[in-house]
Amino acid sequence: MGIVAKRSSMTFYSDPTCHYSHRVRIVLAEKGVTVDIEDIDGVAVPEEVLTINPYGTLPTLIDRDLALYETKVMMEYLDERFPHPPLLPVYPVARALSRQYIYRIEKDCSSQVDIIVSSSDKKMVEKAKKEIQDSLVSLAPIFTDLPFFMSEQFTVVDCCLGPILWRLKNLNIELPDSRQTKPLLDYMERIFERESFQESLSEIEREM
Repeated sequence: MGIVAKRSSMTFYSDPTCHYSHRVRIVLAEKGVTVDIEDIDGVAVPEEVLTINPYGTLPTLIDRDLALYETKVMMEYLDERFPHPPLLPVYPVARALSRQYIYRIEKDCSSQVDIIVSSSDKKMVEKAKKEIQDSLVSLAPIFTDLPFFMSEQFTVVDCCLGPILWRLKNLNIELPDSRQTKPLLDYMERIFERESFQESLSEIEREM
C-alpha cells in the first residue's frame, strides 16, 4: 500500500490543509495508486485547475481525460477503478448505509469544521466546536464492538471521519477522556497508526 510518487496519467490537485483533500489522499494510499499529488494553496488556485474545474475548487482529480471535483465521486471512482482493497461494501443495502453514514458525518462534523476554519464570528465558531464535540461523543459507543465505523473492515466512511479526528487538536476541540469516549479514542489510535493514514498526511498535516 501507499501513494507511489512518480509520473503517471493521474494527477491529484490537493490542498495540504483541507480535510476533504485528505480523505481522497487516504483512499489513494489505501489503493496504492500511482499518482502525481500537487499541493496547492486553496486561495491561489492555478490556471490549469480553473480550466478543468468550472468551480475552481480543491481538490480536483484528473485521470487521463476525466476531471472530478467532488470528493465522494472521487472516492467511489477510485474504489471502482482500483477494486483492491475494496472500500465500499458489495451489497446495495450496505452501500446505501455507507453513503448515508458519510452524509451524517458531513452534516454533523464536516460542515462545522468549515465554519470553524472560515468564519470570523466567534459565537458561530464556538457553537460549531460544541456541535462537533457532541456529535463525536454520541458516536463513541458504535466503536465498542466494531473496529471501524459500523464495519469490521476499513471503508470510505473511515476515510471521511479520520481527517476530522486528526484535526481536533488543531481546531481546539477536546474530547472528554471518559469510559463513554474510550471506544472512540481507541478508534482514533487505530486509524492514526494505519499505514495508509500516515502516508496520506501532508507536511502541514503532520504538524497539526
